[in-house]
Amino acid sequence: MKKHFALILAAAFLSNVAFAADMTTSAVEKRYADDRKLCADEPSSATRMQCLRDAKAEYDKAVAGVAVQSGGAAKVCVGCGKVLSVRVIEKDGEGSTAGMVAGGLAGALLGNQIGKGGTRTVATVAGAAGGAYAGKKIEEKARSTKHWEVAVRFDNGDEKTYGFDKDPGFGSGSEVRASGGSIVAR
Repeated sequence: MKKHFALILAAAFLSNVAFAADMTTSAVEKRYADDRKLCADEPSSATRMQCLRDAKAEYDKAVAGVAVQSGGAAKVCVGCGKVLSVRVIEKDGEGSTAGMVAGGLAGALLGNQIGKGGTRTVATVAGAAGGAYAGKKIEEKARSTKHWEVAVRFDNGDEKTYGFDKDPGFGSGSEVRASGGSIVAR
């Protein structure tokens, strides 16, 4: 009987500790939401961003403190999340005058090979115009770049998209951690 009573007391104590931890977590979440609202009132974007970074840092510290109080320090990974999606965006480069001139010359030379007299002149002009356009488009494709956009949902519910100039090697569902303004695998 005493053993059973001790187990009931221990269970009641643990549920009260968990309830207190939930209340603390709830208070931390409310404080973070209030801080973000205050940051929205900042006059300049630089000040707003710094305010949001400071609020996030305070939130992360508070969440880590709550986890330690509730005995769950190993469960919390501040700045951790999962990749929602990875998009590859190909952006055409800029065509220069050199590409247009080279294409125009090539087109004019080819056009000059067609017809006689007035027809040859029309073909040369048409070839130069078409060649200039083709030269510009070819140069744009040759100078195209790829850009990767990785959307992440963090464990605290925030979502953010990160850009990369090279393939970051993440796929949908990859576990990541925020680090230095970017993300790394965890």
